[in-house]
Amino acid sequence: MRPGFTIALDFTVSLYLSVMGKKTVPANMQARLLRSAKRVMKNAHAPYSKFRVGAAVLLSNGKIFSGCNVENASYGMTNCAERTAIFSAVAQLGPKIEICAVSVVNDQGVPCSPCGACRQVIYEFGPDATVFFQGATGAKHAHITELLPEGFRLQ
Repeated sequence: MRPGFTIALDFTVSLYLSVMGKKTVPANMQARLLRSAKRVMKNAHAPYSKFRVGAAVLLSNGKIFSGCNVENASYGMTNCAERTAIFSAVAQLGPKIEICAVSVVNDQGVPCSPCGACRQVIYEFGPDATVFFQGATGAKHAHITELLPEGFRLQ
């Protein structure tokens, strides 16, 4: 292999390609995340906004967890898709999870990056995560630190 180019494997799944020290998620894994997010988006409980969102998170162990937004008549009790997916992963595997990537989709086809609260939760469990989302001019991706500069951690 060329210097600065490595492939990290988890079982038979290639999670990351590292090019010159910068991690990227392979296209096939991006596609799996997108499919998972779209599939779960249909389960969203969005009777107030009519804005359905789905998210899928890829963990360092190769597992994918998905979640949708769940609205509530008391709007502050609403939970975003990204946090639903992450909380589901924590509930099943415990707090030592490590997020590698997050994919976010919506049923309106409009720009939709994670909100501030979701960015902080992503950063808590994935300070090196890549986030895929719909931008103003099409599909986008960004490192979580681009979306949340100087994120907060107690560790």
